[in-house]
Amino acid sequence: MELLLATAIGALTAAGIYMILRLRTFPVIIGTSLLSYAVNVFLFASGRLALNAPPVLRDGVEVYTDPLPQALVLTAIVISFGMTAVIVMFAVGSYLSSDDDLVNDPDPDPEGEQPEGEVV
Repeated sequence: MELLLATAIGALTAAGIYMILRLRTFPVIIGTSLLSYAVNVFLFASGRLALNAPPVLRDGVEVYTDPLPQALVLTAIVISFGMTAVIVMFAVGSYLSSDDDLVNDPDPDPEGEQPEGEVV
C-alpha cells in the first residue's frame, strides 16, 4: 500500500512539474493543480493509513488515526482552490491584453535598440 501511495505522489509531482514548465498558461494551471493534489495526498498519508480506527484516543484503544493531517488537507484544498482562481484570472487578463497565452512572451526588440526620437 505504501509503495502504491508513494508512486502516486511521485507521478502527480512529476506530471505537475512537467506541466508547469510548458509555455502555455492552461498547462501551467493544470500543473499547479496536480502539484497541490500531490501535496494533499502526501499530507493525508502523513497521518498513517489505519483502517477502522477511531480519530481520537479512547480508553482501551491502542490504534487511532491522527485527525491533524485531515484538517491540514481540508485547509490545503481551500487554499489551492483560491490559488487556482487567482492564476486563472491572471491568465485571462494576460490573454485579453496580448491576444496570446504564452507564459514568457518574447521581447519584440531583442537587440534592445530604441527607435529614433524616443526618450527613455
